[in-house]
Amino acid sequence: MTVEEYNKSVDLYSDGIFRFILKNIKDEDEAKDIVQDTYEKLWIRASDVSFNKVKSYLFSTAYHTMIDKIRKNKRVTNLSDEIDDLGTYTDTYNGLSEVLDQALRQLSEVQRSVILLRDYEGYAYNEIAEITDLSESQVKVYIYRGRLALKKYIGSIEVLI
Repeated sequence: MTVEEYNKSVDLYSDGIFRFILKNIKDEDEAKDIVQDTYEKLWIRASDVSFNKVKSYLFSTAYHTMIDKIRKNKRVTNLSDEIDDLGTYTDTYNGLSEVLDQALRQLSEVQRSVILLRDYEGYAYNEIAEITDLSESQVKVYIYRGRLALKKYIGSIEVLI
């Protein structure tokens, strides 16, 4: 990868990576650090990474860096055991985006990540599997269970409107 291609990858993908990380960890400074660490790792491995594969490499690296930082801060929770304890959202309407953010915070890190990659960033199942080092069937299961948990938490659309 040339310096021009590296700079182009920064222009093309840094905002998307930042949004993805920020949606997961809700800490703007930490998200910026993760994006910077990701591009630093790309710079170190620039000769090994093809420009055609740089998007996948960047999102994979950012995802793994985020998980490492979360584990380091011991904020990892496991929702699969707690799906029944989520309850439903019955408060007054606070804005659909706010309600969705609250619902996403209820998911485990893996479920939140795969749902954000699929629904916010538009990745295909096989691309998500490559980014997260999960099998394609695991990705589908996490997305399905995450969406069920979101549906249960949010309840019906009439509650929100």
